[in-house]
Amino acid sequence: MRMGALIRVLLCALVCTLAGFAVPTAASPARAEARAGVQAGAPPVAARAAYVADSEGTVHVAKRADRRTAVASLVKIMTAYVVLREAELDDVVRVTRADVRHAAANGATAAALRAGERLTVRDLLYGLMLPSGADAANALARTYGPGKAAFVAKMNAAASALGLHDTRYANADGLPSSGYSTAADQVKLAQAALRQPEFRAIVGRQVYRVAKTTWHSAHVWRNTNKLFGMSDGVIGVKTGYTRAAGYCLLFAAERDGVQVVGALLGDQDSRRFATAARLLDYAFPRVAA
Repeated sequence: MRMGALIRVLLCALVCTLAGFAVPTAASPARAEARAGVQAGAPPVAARAAYVADSEGTVHVAKRADRRTAVASLVKIMTAYVVLREAELDDVVRVTRADVRHAAANGATAAALRAGERLTVRDLLYGLMLPSGADAANALARTYGPGKAAFVAKMNAAASALGLHDTRYANADGLPSSGYSTAADQVKLAQAALRQPEFRAIVGRQVYRVAKTTWHSAHVWRNTNKLFGMSDGVIGVKTGYTRAAGYCLLFAAERDGVQVVGALLGDQDSRRFATAARLLDYAFPRVAA
């Protein structure tokens, strides 16, 4: 072998050897964030999954937006959506001991309903959405299935009709189950639900009071959504939490005739509202642009 050829062989072997021992460089935060799906220039999103889109069809943020996961009490959005299609707001529902026990036995948030009370569907929907009452969810599902299994079937049929292909419901309240959804599907659901004037009125209310009558006790229900007052034009939508799902927030706002809806799944409690406010302030100028 000629000397030149030998040198080339030796150099090639040396390069290959050094390459095998090369230390990989850590991915930059920006590149790691890009792999997760957050657009460059968007506010940081620590939630496990996120999605933000506007009524003009623009997607502003998508982070693991199609990842199937538990969504906790965001399930109640579909519960309200189905009830509004099945019931009249002035229908009267009798609360049973089973409804009250359902929330208490599972350690769920409740609207403090009492067995024997007779409340309108309108009242129960506020009890469902503002304090996130699992007792109200049970009463509505039991009545408008009729029966909870039939009601869940209606929820899944509605999800299919809306094109929520990565969503499956197993109950009407979001307590731990085999159900799942995605950030993208939740935004699509909220966009559909907000087209119902009654739903929009409910989720946009910060406090709802039910006066005492011979049929029921007095109730005061406060919205768990702390985003009101933190950002302009907020119109709802819903909070949620379970250990499996983490803290969740589906939020919406309108400015200058444009609606922006976003979902944060698997976040921290206090952080989700501030993140949502930053995402709204990021998205709206991009709509105008």
